[in-house]
This record gives sequence, C-alpha cells and structure tokens, in this order.
Amino acid sequence: MEYIVSARKYRPGTFDSVEGQENITSTLKNAIKNRQLAHAYLFCGPRGVGKTTCARIFAKTINCNNISEDYEACNECESCRSFNENRSYNIHELDAASNNSVDDIRQLIDQVRVPPSMGKYSVYIIDEVHMLSPSAFNAFLKTLEEPPAHAIFILATTEKHKILPTILSRCQTFDFNRISTDVALEYLKYVAGKEGVEAEEEALTVIASKADGAMRDALSIFDQIVAFSGKTITYQQVIENLNVLDYDYYFKLTELFLKEDTTGALLIYNEILNNGFDGSHFIYGMSCHFRDLLMCRDSQTANLLEVGESIRNRYVEQSKHCDEEFLYEALKITTQCELNYKTARNKRLHVEFALISLSRIFIEKKKQLN
Repeated sequence: MEYIVSARKYRPGTFDSVEGQENITSTLKNAIKNRQLAHAYLFCGPRGVGKTTCARIFAKTINCNNISEDYEACNECESCRSFNENRSYNIHELDAASNNSVDDIRQLIDQVRVPPSMGKYSVYIIDEVHMLSPSAFNAFLKTLEEPPAHAIFILATTEKHKILPTILSRCQTFDFNRISTDVALEYLKYVAGKEGVEAEEEALTVIASKADGAMRDALSIFDQIVAFSGKTITYQQVIENLNVLDYDYYFKLTELFLKEDTTGALLIYNEILNNGFDGSHFIYGMSCHFRDLLMCRDSQTANLLEVGESIRNRYVEQSKHCDEEFLYEALKITTQCELNYKTARNKRLHVEFALISLSRIFIEKKKQLN
C-alpha cells in the first residue's frame, strides 16, 4: 500500500473538520446558506493553517449538487466525487510563485471566459498570490473586478502586506489564525489514535509547540518522530530527535541560581554546549523559562503556559520558591544577553557572564541593602 504523509492523509474535507478556524468556516457556510457569494476572496495567514484547504472545501461545496442541511458537501454526487479524485474541471489551482508573469495571467484570463462543463462555478485558487509581478497584478485587475458570473477567485498568501491595495479592495479578506498548541495537541492525539501510535502527552506537546502554529508542520514532525521511534513515542525520543533542550536543564539551573551556585550553573552550560546546542537557543529558552515561572505566580496566568499538565505542575511548584523581584531581574539579564548575543565577539563568555549574573542576584541585592 502506498504511504501517504499525515498532512495529506488527514487533510480536512469538510468545514467542520477544519481545526482552529471556526470563525472563517462559519462565515463561509453562512455565505453559501444566504447565497451571498463574492466574486473574489483573499485568504491570508501563516503557513500550514488551512488557507488552501478551506479554499478547496469552499470550491467543492458551492458546486455540490446535494448540499447537506448544515451546508457541507455531500461527497457523493458526481461533482464531489470528481473533486475528491482530483479530476474536477471546475477547480483550477495556480501557484503564483512559479507562474507570476503577465503571460501566465493572460492565459488565466482566457481560461476564465470558458464556463464550467459541470456545476455552477469555476473556482480559481491562486496560491502565494503576493509573488505575482506588478505587471501581472495590473493585468489581473479588470478580470478580478468584473469576472464572468460563473467565476470565483480565491487568492491565498502568507504576506498580505505585499498585495497591492487595488487588489485588496476587490476582495473579501479572511485572516487565518495560528493554530494554538492546545488545538494542535488534540489533533495529534486523534491522528496518533488513528495510526495506532502510543504517545506520551508531553511528547505530543513538544511536537505541537515546535510546529509554531502550523498544523501541517505539526503533522510533518509527527511523521518524522514515528519514523524514528516506531509505534511508541516518548518525550525523551522527541527531544533527542528534534534537538530540543530538555526542561530539566532549566529547572536545575533555576535551582542553582537560587542557591547562588555559579560553578554548577557553568558546568551545566558546558554540558549543554557539548550536546551540540547553540548559545542563542539556550538563552532564549532560559528567558522563556523565567517568563513561564512568572506566569505561574498567579493561577489565572498559569493557563498561558503551552506545556503539558505534568510540566505545568513543575512550573507551579518551582514558582513558589521564586519571588517576583528575582524573576524580574532574571528576565532583565537574559533578555539583555539575548539582544547582545549576535554582536558579542566571545559568545560563550557572553552567556557565561549572564549565568554568573543570575547566580549573583541575591548577592547584589544584599550589597544594595547594606
């Protein structure tokens, strides 16, 4: 059997199966319900959040012959079957990154004039539309403003600011959200269950966090980890494969800072460097750790942590031993170190000095009091 990557295998086929974009899918369904279809849409947002997927679902649904009561495609009529089998002549996808010239757009304009052989609408999905040249944009303007009644354009982009205002004014704009870690985690649990993979929640949380708001990235990383670990995924395997610094390092270092143990902190940093981690990556993680400890000082802000339950409990426990003044000073030191890291000539010494300063927070405070 042919192997299909999870990002394709579990690509949503209905509005209800799209994760994290409920405001957009409900608006599109209402537009279908009220028969208020615009002639041009602009879908913008980060990579891997469902822009092209929603465009394809929308195109399939408006051409469906038997739309359900909740305004989803039936997946049974000839139009839906042809779409699902990638043989539909109603939906045309163009990659503007590689088809960005005036000639490409003129060819598209000629194609737009031809009515669909089946269904009501010909839908033209133009991906990465910001890559079109200024001349191509200008050639596209008139057709975008007054297309034939059967034509609908859906433009997708990750860089909305590069779109000409004259194009923006002719489109209904939908801004897609980054996928939250919690939403990505729940979907990874679902995929793991479907694939028969046993995974620790902390392991999936790291994958969801590493994806940085992109569901497609989360599924790609998940496939990578499954190839490495097999049908059982542990937290340790994930951090080893993704080269992620273990939370334990930051918890141990914070304990050493509270004990004013400079030597221990420097030895742990040496171990981190020997494991192949970059100093800027480490100091960024240290800043995030202090930020999370500060959030855990209040039960209301503790929910802002994008970590698993067991790790959150560790943060809550350690935050009890860190007063706010210590955390403010620690954040000041780490953020300053992070800002100056690129310009520092001796980068190792630069980070080591920050660690020494962190270990001396209480000593310096005592000096000021005296």
